[in-house]
Amino acid sequence: MQGSVLLQAAPAAPATDSHRALIEAHKVDKTYVSASGSKVHALDGIDLAVRDGELVTIVGPSGCGKSTLLRMIAGLDDYDGGRLMLDGKPVLGPSRDVGVVFQSANLLPWMTVKDNVRLPLRVGGRHEAEPGRIEALLEMTGLGDFADRFPYELSGGMQQRAGICRALARNPRILLMDEPFGALDALTRERMNLELQRIWQVYGKTIVLITHSISEAVFLGDRVIVMSARPGRVLRDIEIPIERPRSLDTIIKHPAYADISREIRSLLNAEGGVD
Repeated sequence: MQGSVLLQAAPAAPATDSHRALIEAHKVDKTYVSASGSKVHALDGIDLAVRDGELVTIVGPSGCGKSTLLRMIAGLDDYDGGRLMLDGKPVLGPSRDVGVVFQSANLLPWMTVKDNVRLPLRVGGRHEAEPGRIEALLEMTGLGDFADRFPYELSGGMQQRAGICRALARNPRILLMDEPFGALDALTRERMNLELQRIWQVYGKTIVLITHSISEAVFLGDRVIVMSARPGRVLRDIEIPIERPRSLDTIIKHPAYADISREIRSLLNAEGGVD
């Protein structure tokens, strides 16, 4: 796609920006108050930096606060202490620069695929996308021939691709993904991993993805953030020194893959596992 279509590959970042953090968390804390009035300490002193254009994955035990952290970055939940910044500015609420993909695509059943993808523009007060933008998103993810179908006519993987398109409708700089492929079968999940890698490489979005799959975290991530059991803390920030593009057949042969996977599994087992 060329010309006026907005979904163009992101330009290469200047060398001076290669280590600039787009997302920064400094000693971030979060405590919930339950319905019974008891306090639940969800996150404890989270320190995290995600550079512009990185794809960072997060793994940790269930209930460790991964989704809470993602929602706070998205401006959907407040935090109680520390600092949380997007592009050097405090997070004070939802931002047009951030798109969110949840585990369920949550498509509206009475709307066509195209109208579902267009929905964030309507909610945001923009009733028209730039010419060709929605069509380009659907073509990019193999949904061009399904624009006028309804969600029930799509497979689970296709619905999730539509959810990704919807999150990209405003052309956000940051894409936050909360276990987006967890409900898919193994083969569809592998295809979605490859699709996400392609989207990230072509369009240069900054992506933070939560997963319970160690193999998915290593396959997709530039770095893997390993979190502790509740209250969630960053146990380890692991660089993945595996060249891209990665394929599912060859990554398991890379000498670093098994070592990193074992390290992550050992950390998580010490915390009670990921489920």
